[in-house]
Amino acid sequence: MSLTTYRDDLDFTIDDVLPIYRACDWSSATKPDALLAALRASHSVISAYVGHRMVGIGNAISDGHLVVYYPHLLVHPDFTRTGIGTGILTRLTDRYNGFHQQMLTADADAVPFYERCGFSRAGRTVSMWVYDGNDH
Repeated sequence: MSLTTYRDDLDFTIDDVLPIYRACDWSSATKPDALLAALRASHSVISAYVGHRMVGIGNAISDGHLVVYYPHLLVHPDFTRTGIGTGILTRLTDRYNGFHQQMLTADADAVPFYERCGFSRAGRTVSMWVYDGNDH
């Protein structure tokens, strides 16, 4: 496999992003305009590339001072277990190091990954949502 490079910018198109969201079966892929707008409105976006192909992406939404939420972290299935997800998450958490609260919602299968990255269950907190999707 080629060397993975990481970018901290918004220089990507929906054609870069959609293959990852579709391959990971995320319902937001059915709303490409909204997905691209949401990513571009994020406080931070880190993307991973092998050659010119985007193979991973993660974003952060933040007040810029105390709280940050990481809503998306996706790695194309062809590149899982290669360190790309860890590389994206490390770059995001390094940026928000020292914040009072760093939050995310993890699907059951992803919980061990996030625990290895230093996250823990939020006590008796329960995730709640109004959701217009069918994944997760």
